[in-house]
Amino acid sequence: MLLKPETFMNRSGQSVGKIVRYYKLMPEEILVVHDELDFDAGIIKLKNGGGHAGHNGLKDIIAHLGSREFYRLRIGVGRPVAGKAVADYVLTSPSKDEWELINSAIDSGVACIDRLVAGDMATVMNKLHS
Repeated sequence: MLLKPETFMNRSGQSVGKIVRYYKLMPEEILVVHDELDFDAGIIKLKNGGGHAGHNGLKDIIAHLGSREFYRLRIGVGRPVAGKAVADYVLTSPSKDEWELINSAIDSGVACIDRLVAGDMATVMNKLHS
């Protein structure tokens, strides 16, 4: 099942929480795909658990699930230049070169969907992290 919340990103947990409760899912059955400031544009990594690192969407999901133990597919978007606010940066379209890198990372993630759905997270991590 694929969920694209129609809430603001900062309120993603509302949508995710409702689906999780309705289908009686466990947090470890959830995969959240999100932008990652700590990675250069185009880097993609899979991770289980962890904090929100200031990401308000993740913060809200954690609050609504009552758990940090869900998978995250993190797609690098890079950091803003010094002096530019993070909120302004993530709400601005990337450059053409950055878009190409980000789309390539998304394609890499899409290529792993069958393994993700099968729960073969170790294989996906090895593929994406190499």
